[in-house]
Amino acid sequence: MIELTRLNHKKIFINPDLMKSIEETPDTIIGMANGDQYLVLEKPPEIIEKIIDFRVAVVRRADNPGSLVKVAPPVEGA
Repeated sequence: MIELTRLNHKKIFINPDLMKSIEETPDTIIGMANGDQYLVLEKPPEIIEKIIDFRVAVVRRADNPGSLVKVAPPVEGA
């Protein structure tokens, strides 16, 4: 799950495997496979980085079962 922020500044956790689209209009709209849509404050590049970090954490966990894996902080300047 990735953590995003709704327009009312409340946190929401979304399964990136169920995302169908990310659209910036200028607000960012996350389209889900089931047809639901979420408006979030994060811009598409930031969401994509969160998805990549999530997937890296999943692979690390698979390489070391039973360990807790922390998502790496974003790289500055990226």
